[in-house]
Amino acid sequence: MTTTSPCYHETTVPVTADPLDVVVRLAEAGPDDDYVVYEKDGAFTYAGGVLAEVTVDRDGGRLGDTALPWNGRPLELVRALLATLPMPGWRAYGWAAFELAYASDRDRLGDQRLAHLMVPRGEVRVADGRARIRAVDPTQVAVLADVVAASRPLAVPCPRPVNVRAVDGHRYRAAVADVLGDICANLVQKAILSRVVELGAVDLAATYALGRRANTPARSFLLRMDGVEAAGFSPEVVVSVAADGEVVSQPLAGTRPLTGDENLNEHYRTELLSDVKEIHEHAISVKLCHDELLAVCAPRSVHVRDLMTVKGRGTVQHLASHVGGLLAPGRDAWDAFAAVFPAVTASGVPKEAAYAAIRRHEPEPRGLYAGAVMTVDASGELDAALVLRSIHRHHGRTWLRAGAGIVAQSTPDREFAETCAKLDSVARFLVPAPSEQVHPTDGNPPQPACLHDH
Repeated sequence: MTTTSPCYHETTVPVTADPLDVVVRLAEAGPDDDYVVYEKDGAFTYAGGVLAEVTVDRDGGRLGDTALPWNGRPLELVRALLATLPMPGWRAYGWAAFELAYASDRDRLGDQRLAHLMVPRGEVRVADGRARIRAVDPTQVAVLADVVAASRPLAVPCPRPVNVRAVDGHRYRAAVADVLGDICANLVQKAILSRVVELGAVDLAATYALGRRANTPARSFLLRMDGVEAAGFSPEVVVSVAADGEVVSQPLAGTRPLTGDENLNEHYRTELLSDVKEIHEHAISVKLCHDELLAVCAPRSVHVRDLMTVKGRGTVQHLASHVGGLLAPGRDAWDAFAAVFPAVTASGVPKEAAYAAIRRHEPEPRGLYAGAVMTVDASGELDAALVLRSIHRHHGRTWLRAGAGIVAQSTPDREFAETCAKLDSVARFLVPAPSEQVHPTDGNPPQPACLHDH
């Protein structure tokens, strides 16, 4: 049945196809140039077309004809601009760059965009055998419904993995050794350094579809917004805020490989739970996250739960903890996001000292990497996924990026190996651009064994 709200026309249709196939089909064959696919708790949402958009850079924030000058607090600009939206029941989707962390020093921001959120013209949420479709135009509702109805199992070509161990090893190990010197000098306790692997032409939507089936993310995403493209299998939630003010952050720190051999996985799991370096890295991350939430939550509400449980995330397994609380009176979701962003597990402890190490050793801005892909709505809910285990494309360039947490017990070889394991979460599932694809001879989607044929 189709219903109408003051701004949106809505309908619900049955879905027999896999929800992942549906949203990838919408991204590939839908009517929109710009879109975000976001997966949370097993539900996939496609948000496409720009009804309204908020952007922030070093000059300030903009929403249509409304411009707010830079004030050193970019998330305040986002909050203020979203508050002017005239439509009830809006939801926005988008991303925040890692360099938001440098907002107190405008000279470090460069010319890059720091945040970009869009209110879509149409949305499709697929879960529980149904697609809930809403759009500002009833014609668009029908178009989206037709794409959903036509969705079939995707025939994804075989991937062409890349060897992430053959790139940047000498430079990265030297950078780790330098940061270990900073740690010995008590300049920093922990810093996450990343490295980049350049790629050729890749089909991002097909890579997302294939990689999502082989990964076990906390969130996943596929986006194209004004030339910025990314697909990823986020291992952790930066912060999630419910309409009632409940706040959750899920720091992951401490890593071991995750293989196809269950006996070997159990060995790695036992090693992870007893390794002094990994436990120390995790503990200081959880402590900082806890303290950051104290700044915006009612003090007695902040808690740590499920301390150092082991979570499998694609090709790796991590130590994970749940840090939660309840927003203090007068605080909202943007306060919670500002308190914990960027995630301690992708920056370091203390953060300012870690930023200095990152800027010294990483030759280019991080941008979306180690930032967040998020959704926020008029009710006050916000959900932000950490952008790791991801593939990026911008201005015709395509790349992977991954890092490792360096603490006193680290070694350059060990941290380089950790970046390789994390990169493999995406690198094993890279689907070449259509002109370079090799299709399985039987026309069916490739099975995991196909990964080992290349």
